[in-house]
Amino acid sequence: MIQTQLYIDGQWQSPIDHGTRAIVSPADESVIAQAAEATRADARLAIAAARKAFDGPWRQTTIRDRAKLLNRIAELIDRDAGKLAHLESLNTGKTLTESRTDMGDIAATFRYFAGLVASESGAVNEAPHHVISRTLREPVGVCGLITPWNYPLLQAAWKIAPALGAGNTVVIKPSNLTPLTTHHFTQLVAELDLPPGVFNLVTGGAEVGAELAESLDVDLVSFTGGAYAGESIMKAATGNFKRIGLELGGKNPNIVFADADLDAAVDYALNAAFFHAGQVCSAGSRLMVEDSIYDAFIGRLAERLPRIVIGNGFHGETQMGPVQSAQQHEKILGMVQAGIAEGARLVHGGKRPAGDVYKKGYWLEPTLLADVTAEMKIAKEEIFGPVITAERFRSEEEALRAANDTPYGLAAAVWTRDLDKANRMSRALRFGTVWVNDYHPYFPEAPWGGYKASGIGRELARIGLDEYTELKHSYINLAPKAMGWFGA
Repeated sequence: MIQTQLYIDGQWQSPIDHGTRAIVSPADESVIAQAAEATRADARLAIAAARKAFDGPWRQTTIRDRAKLLNRIAELIDRDAGKLAHLESLNTGKTLTESRTDMGDIAATFRYFAGLVASESGAVNEAPHHVISRTLREPVGVCGLITPWNYPLLQAAWKIAPALGAGNTVVIKPSNLTPLTTHHFTQLVAELDLPPGVFNLVTGGAEVGAELAESLDVDLVSFTGGAYAGESIMKAATGNFKRIGLELGGKNPNIVFADADLDAAVDYALNAAFFHAGQVCSAGSRLMVEDSIYDAFIGRLAERLPRIVIGNGFHGETQMGPVQSAQQHEKILGMVQAGIAEGARLVHGGKRPAGDVYKKGYWLEPTLLADVTAEMKIAKEEIFGPVITAERFRSEEEALRAANDTPYGLAAAVWTRDLDKANRMSRALRFGTVWVNDYHPYFPEAPWGGYKASGIGRELARIGLDEYTELKHSYINLAPKAMGWFGA
């Protein structure tokens, strides 16, 4: 049985009230860990430690020191990649193959920001010869980082690497459903010679996140998760007008035109929807297919869906694991039934798989709902599960109008051999990422984030580092002289 603790001010410790939370395997509902359950009081201790460290020794670290730190963290992730991947699959239910890929991406994220930090020097502005005018980027201060349950360590890395690299101190709160890899990551950080309070781990529920959002000693809060919690954080952050970054999910259209490479488009439609059982903020669950190929496309998907291997993520043949929690399981089934009630046609799935092995755990068949229309609830709301909703369209204009008719704006994809059409659609779609003839790739060098209700700010890329800095103009007059203007 795994036991986790809090990490505050350079020390492992139990919560003040000794609270714990049982962490449950999504594959069989067995208890796999007892995690420390912090309260507001524990969060305040962590914030105070981070504040003291930021105002003290951490401010003296150099750009070179911080770049070395990020590279060293990447080395430790590589060293423990097997253990981390095992914990990620155990806790989330995703396949071990997916978790191993995540660990490589996490190490690459730290190395990318290490290189970016090492190149920091500020800018010298044009000024009179007796003036030194510089544009400087300085750390924001204490950063509260709140991460989701679907990609626990990957999303943490997207925040931790730029936060530490920019010279901030950190209090991180992982999801109380999936804290295990963040806890092990903290064990890696504890191996390094960091001043106490630079990095703090506080595991717990909503009250811990609320304390990070409300505290006047937290200068920035970065949150990835649901829109309701994001709204609460945004309101709470007004107490000291702290900087906020919000990544709140999406309803992502995957648009297939009749001139597309249909073999590739069918294959990627499955990849877009069923990686990590569809529990991906950028999942292409909203499939939109041009009318002339719609029936054939649905038929080809229907042929492949029954062949998807559902099972334990540690089994080599498994292609899709369970969803993460009982609550998520019930929500997805409810949305499928709501779609059918609205007139969608169930082509495949929509229930727990048959067999004794699936009686325990949060299992769902990969599901396809056809004949969905843009007005239906399931065409507009994020499902966050292994469900494809399929709509038909008759023109480029109709596809564009329907795709943009959503409160979200995270990601979209277009499938066509017509590069002019691809360019038009890519420019007109109001989404933070638009893929053409592909789905899901991202790079540390490219920004990630969305329009509208998908959030505020961007992660990764150069802008992902800038989010954790304040911009300062430093002006030094080397030869001041009296102006003799007032009362001379």
